[in-house]
Amino acid sequence: MASSSKANLAEQDEGEEAEEIEHFNDFTLASSWERFISEIEATCRQWLADGPKRLLEKGAVHLDSSDNIYKVKSELKNAAKIYSMEYYFEISGNGKIADWNCTLHDLQLCFGVKEFLVISPQSASGVVLDAPEATKLLSAVSIALANCSSLWPAFVPVHDPSRKAFIGIQNMGTIFTRRFEADRIGSQVPIKFMHLEGLYELFVSKFAYCMSDHSMHLFRVHLLMKLTYQTLSNDEDNYDDIQEADTENAESETSPGCGNPNRKHWDDDCPWNEWYSAEDPVMRFDLVVTWSEKVVESSLEMAEMENASPHEAEKWILAPNLYPNLDSSKGDRIGFASQLHLLVNALEMSFEAPFIEDFVSVENPGSDNLESTMVIPPPTVLDRVLKDLFLEDPQLPDFAKDEHKSSRAIKGAPVESLFAQFCLHSLWFGNCNIRAIAVLWIEFVQEIRWHWEESQPLPKIPANGSIDLATCLINQKLQMLAICIGKKRELNEEFEDCIGTKDDASANMEKMQEVNKVGDESSSFHARSQAFDEKRDSLLTPEGFNGSKTVESKFSANAQDVHSADKSTLDSIRRGSAGPVGSMKLLKLCQSLHAPFTQSAPLMTEDMHEERLRAIETFGFSFNFSAQLERETLSSDMSAFKAANPGAVFEDFIRWYSPRDWENDESEAKGPSTDLTEGMNVDWPPQGRLSRGMSESGNFWRKIWDEAPILPASEQKPLLDPNREGEKILHYLETMQPHQLLEQMVCSAFRASADTLNQTNYGSLKEMDTKMDQLYLTMASTLRPLQVNLLSNTSDTIEDLQRLCVVFEHVEKLLILAASLHRRFRQVPRISEAIFSNYYNFYLPTMGIGLADVDTQKEFDMKLQLSQNERQVVSNMFTPPTANQSWRKVLSMGNHLNGHEPILREIIFSMHDNASDNHYASSSHRDYQQDTETYRMYTCGTSNDLQVALSIISYD
Repeated sequence: MASSSKANLAEQDEGEEAEEIEHFNDFTLASSWERFISEIEATCRQWLADGPKRLLEKGAVHLDSSDNIYKVKSELKNAAKIYSMEYYFEISGNGKIADWNCTLHDLQLCFGVKEFLVISPQSASGVVLDAPEATKLLSAVSIALANCSSLWPAFVPVHDPSRKAFIGIQNMGTIFTRRFEADRIGSQVPIKFMHLEGLYELFVSKFAYCMSDHSMHLFRVHLLMKLTYQTLSNDEDNYDDIQEADTENAESETSPGCGNPNRKHWDDDCPWNEWYSAEDPVMRFDLVVTWSEKVVESSLEMAEMENASPHEAEKWILAPNLYPNLDSSKGDRIGFASQLHLLVNALEMSFEAPFIEDFVSVENPGSDNLESTMVIPPPTVLDRVLKDLFLEDPQLPDFAKDEHKSSRAIKGAPVESLFAQFCLHSLWFGNCNIRAIAVLWIEFVQEIRWHWEESQPLPKIPANGSIDLATCLINQKLQMLAICIGKKRELNEEFEDCIGTKDDASANMEKMQEVNKVGDESSSFHARSQAFDEKRDSLLTPEGFNGSKTVESKFSANAQDVHSADKSTLDSIRRGSAGPVGSMKLLKLCQSLHAPFTQSAPLMTEDMHEERLRAIETFGFSFNFSAQLERETLSSDMSAFKAANPGAVFEDFIRWYSPRDWENDESEAKGPSTDLTEGMNVDWPPQGRLSRGMSESGNFWRKIWDEAPILPASEQKPLLDPNREGEKILHYLETMQPHQLLEQMVCSAFRASADTLNQTNYGSLKEMDTKMDQLYLTMASTLRPLQVNLLSNTSDTIEDLQRLCVVFEHVEKLLILAASLHRRFRQVPRISEAIFSNYYNFYLPTMGIGLADVDTQKEFDMKLQLSQNERQVVSNMFTPPTANQSWRKVLSMGNHLNGHEPILREIIFSMHDNASDNHYASSSHRDYQQDTETYRMYTCGTSNDLQVALSIISYD
């Protein structure tokens, strides 16, 4: 029994020992506090081992507020609370706080550190509200960093989040320890701390504990100061201008047609202001004025420095503040691009009806598809638009003025022409919906018909008697109609003159007969036919119809040749002569061959030319068929030639009109014959013969020659029938299909909008010039299917046009910014060029994306250092406050700039000490850090807001 009991006791003891071994506790990490420190240490060791480059590969987050600052984050748990520890580091630590223009984190600026830790609770406030908890948390981080041999400073946010308060600590080796503290006064800042003298005394009080009166003692305090001034925003400027104008000179600034005549916009003199008022993309400017490091020894020096002018500062840095939506493509800005997008939508809907009236009539079967938002403006708006379109201007604008070199590649209408103005008005009429466009077009055509029926000239149409085939067809038709109206007016005036002045007409006939006897027909011809423009257009006939061109009419300057012709008996009945053609002589008479005044060829629009070409392709290009197409012109030219050359034969006409159809005889004697009458050597009679085609029997040209009467151009029937052509044009305008109208409107609207913007003065910005050139080329290629009538309702061209609207919007935004910068810095273009170039590179990635909306998170941030000669121009932007602005100007701080106090003042005070003279420094560290920044205080704020950050080095 005894042995068994002993055995049982032995087994029991062995079990207890085994149980004790299984439940062994490591008392080195017995508490949660120690485990928390160990977890912080492990995380910091991992970050130290990785380094910045490795942390970037692991997904470090870049801070938007800085260029080269990143952070990594880790979650830690202590008891029931979860904390977040963030490590902030730089990739390239070249930024110096003394420069003031580097982008730093708030804690870097406040305490002068580069890389640091921030540990905070994961709560709604994100701060530690309990002071003992904050101290304990900071101690844990400090112990962990000491175990890692790391010199990172650590910060803990405390108090209320709005105070931006921190406490921190940094181990600086075996000698020094730096402690940090920051707090903020959000309101009711003491008057003493509004001035530099009071802030200086606040800093001195941190180390001069025994001094009761700091102003009586000298301390060598290092000082850095930065002042930020801000111009008034445009809204504030406009408001103040209105108030001042209302009270002082309201009557002197009134302008007709404005809702508020005293209100001034920044773009009143810009070319787009006629159609819309653009928001100034530059919201305001910040001017940062900095002083380099100075040593201040008394409060009196601080008081003097507060009265110093900003012009005495070492650096001026200008920072533009642009509106946040400038680089967005959300369509919330009203401009040409937004309205062109609506016009493209109207083009897409234009295929739903065959006639333009169908979009207005409620009985249209497809009217249900029209949105209820497609409203038609009231009649008063319609009348105002029509009056503006058909307002008679005594002086026609220069259609080629300020025209881009690539503008004519777009088959539209010139920006100042009638149809282009109609397209621009359509962009804003009823918000550019298809119903409003239909109503405006119908009224537009009716107004054109009234001008036709009343023989009133069309406004904004050049009266040069030509048709520009490089423009759209509607513009060509309007040019043709303007010419027809002019011819119609001339015929009416001649008819009235013939009825009312028969006696004068008979007297003029007698006078003309007397002039014919003398032989001076050329001058009397002009006196009798001032109404015919064709006579003065050109002295040459149209091109030949057998591939030959008209020979150039060179009038001889030999007076003897002219007098010899005038002495002839036949010259007494010569009519409509423009003068002799060189030394050419008539075949049957030894007289000079005269070129006649001829009527110009009938003007034709593009569709008329195409119809003629289709006829030639159908019937074949034969000599007789081509002559039949030009029968009227050919007969008119032959009649005029007969009148100018009495006794001429068909061969004479061919030699002048179509010299390629006259074959010279190679065996012709080279010796000249002698004109006994004049005693001159001339080649007469000319030797040669007609070509085979012209000499055939039944030749169509000879038949016309035989039938042509002897009539000068002044007495012939005009080749252009204005009544017939005018009615054809009106029929075309009234019956054209909607999609044909919208296609030409889209081309003209894009071209007119771009030409309007191209008139903007933005200085010598090369990037803007390049972008405008690219815009015209893009428009020309995108609009080409509309110019050749290849568009259909299922075409992909609609999507291309929508993308073109996006490209147009980008260019329009850049151009408005360029104009805004140029008008501000016209005297110092370097500033506007630098700002625009910087923004262009910033905005460039968002351009050319297409329909996708690009959301740019990073804001445009630029700081430009100014030279001495540029400071005065920037200073003039800070206009002295007016009486209406005085209620906003407290002027409680110093360093005023034209009456403006700084909106932000930042000061860094620092105190340096020689560490080797301190008794805490051991003999082995006497040479360590001879000069140490022992005290540092950063202040930032205004009269109503003050933030103070203090760091002190202690010898522990």
